[in-house]
Amino acid sequence: MTFLVAGKANGEVLKLDEPLSFWGGVDPQTGEITDLRHPQGGLSVKGKVLMMPFGRGSSSGSSVIAEGIRSGSGPAGIIMMEADEIIALGAIVADEIYGKAMPIIVVEKSEYDGYSTGDLVDISEDGVTLSRLVVKNPIF
Repeated sequence: MTFLVAGKANGEVLKLDEPLSFWGGVDPQTGEITDLRHPQGGLSVKGKVLMMPFGRGSSSGSSVIAEGIRSGSGPAGIIMMEADEIIALGAIVADEIYGKAMPIIVVEKSEYDGYSTGDLVDISEDGVTLSRLVVKNPIF
């Protein structure tokens, strides 16, 4: 595991089926995935630990990430399998300008595959701690 951007976060995992372009793919004011062709279109990244294999899209995406972090509608953290400088730049800018840090980490495929949407994770300097959601009063 490698930190591209240091920080602490916790939250529920939103694991994307495909990479996401933040430029034109995410509303920075709401956190909604607005890319109509994306499998998770309509879901929100707000407060989630977003997982995607790698980034996709324009260098302008870093400004969308920074604005999402500033407004509180961005992810709590991002976990990827491949480093993405554009995504990292958005988080670095948000930390420098707004004083709001969002960790971005890169993990090996074997670790990446161990996470699922709905898992709860805690990201700290020590790494990532994973716990599974417990469903209370399940309906059968």
